[in-house]
Amino acid sequence: MDELKQLTVDSIRAGLRAKRFSARELAQEALRVGEAENGGSGVYLSLTPERALAAADRVDAELAAGEEIGPLAGVPLAVKDVIMTRGEKTTCASRALEHFVAPYDATAVERVERAGAVIVGKTNCDEFAMGSSNENSAFFPVRNPAAPDRVPGGSSGGSAAAVAGGYAPISLGSDTGGSIRQPASFCGAVGIMPTYGRVSRYGLVAFASSLDHIGPFSRTVKDSALLLGTIAGPDPLDSTAASAPVPDYAGELTAQVRGLKIGIPKEYYGEGLESAVGAKVQAGVELLRSLGCEPVEISLPHTRYAIASYYLICTAEASSNLARYDGVRYSRRSESSGTLRDMYRNSRAEAFGPEVTRRIILGTYVLSSGYYDAYYRKAQEVRALIARDFAEAFETVDAIVTPVSPFPAFKLGEKTSDPLQMYLSDIYTITGSLAGIAGMSVPCGETPEGLPVGLQILTNHFQEKTMLNLGHAFEQAGGFEG
Repeated sequence: MDELKQLTVDSIRAGLRAKRFSARELAQEALRVGEAENGGSGVYLSLTPERALAAADRVDAELAAGEEIGPLAGVPLAVKDVIMTRGEKTTCASRALEHFVAPYDATAVERVERAGAVIVGKTNCDEFAMGSSNENSAFFPVRNPAAPDRVPGGSSGGSAAAVAGGYAPISLGSDTGGSIRQPASFCGAVGIMPTYGRVSRYGLVAFASSLDHIGPFSRTVKDSALLLGTIAGPDPLDSTAASAPVPDYAGELTAQVRGLKIGIPKEYYGEGLESAVGAKVQAGVELLRSLGCEPVEISLPHTRYAIASYYLICTAEASSNLARYDGVRYSRRSESSGTLRDMYRNSRAEAFGPEVTRRIILGTYVLSSGYYDAYYRKAQEVRALIARDFAEAFETVDAIVTPVSPFPAFKLGEKTSDPLQMYLSDIYTITGSLAGIAGMSVPCGETPEGLPVGLQILTNHFQEKTMLNLGHAFEQAGGFEG
């Protein structure tokens, strides 16, 4: 079934109803592709054949009985390996959890399976979702399907590459500072970071609890809208999940965006933005103008403080969240320790890679006595100013359009020796994360080298419908081809 690489949710549902293929045949093909091609791509850390085939058989049985099937019935779906899947490994791409089998399903996983999705595997990522290139996986890196010598972006590089490379039509990832949007841009997929609280975090292994989001990847805006609508909504198991009603994102998509005002923040189009990327994004803005949108120059003045603020807050929260991985309960325990002190020290040294270690050390420092007020509290004050910048901007515009990254996918190993350069990959995405608003990346063409470029659309809290409509109109007008 070569068509797996082109299938969408709608075409799968149509194919199942027309009996061109069964859900089991589709699942078997997704598993075959995953097993055959993973050695060269590094997309999956594990496949889930028993779970996938059981889910596919349930869909086929419903069809045979003439029952109404779910909105994602029979659709192969890949899940980032920081999201819990009961009875399957959830390693977070770390030696600390190399053999950990999840005892329960994340709420998002439970909801997609209830909608009929077929989970075929757990995707590779940066260790504990900490990274911008997927090179921090403890096991092996992921290669970009558009250019195998380049990174897919991170931390959800495996989930982005799964969709862009034809392993699965849709996938789930997580976004803390750009970890869905940046790999979507690098690989040429659609990727969404919902408003903080729009999707339950229950079952998402925590990196930075006030910044973490679960969100979808897909090949089309409609498929992302459908997947987002499936996983969104309140959850009694997550006190941060919002009670706001969930629109029918897919059913209410429209290509009519005339009259919308789109903010163009001057801070995002200056120094550091590569010309090839800037040209594609500017062309995308002009396409939106031709559809009747009104570009308006705006300012987000505290953007220049975002990197510092983000890396103080996220490392502090990471230090707190990862304190539990001490070798005592369920994480890796060192076998070469004679004392309790050595057991703690050696277990953590053997379990964590260099980037996770770096962030734990930084976070512990900024939370330590005498430094909390100078660093962590100050970063939170800056975060409030960044959120205020966005709130004021959304008083005059309906959405904000920016690049996703200053540059396209870079070569494997190119930035690993310089963490600051790596952190700058997220300079255009972390502001939205700090503000807790919604953001997405949609493809807007390729550089002269053939590397995908993403256009970022940001909207105010719980305004995903506007964001999706803009992305859909852009897609329908040919913006994805650039």
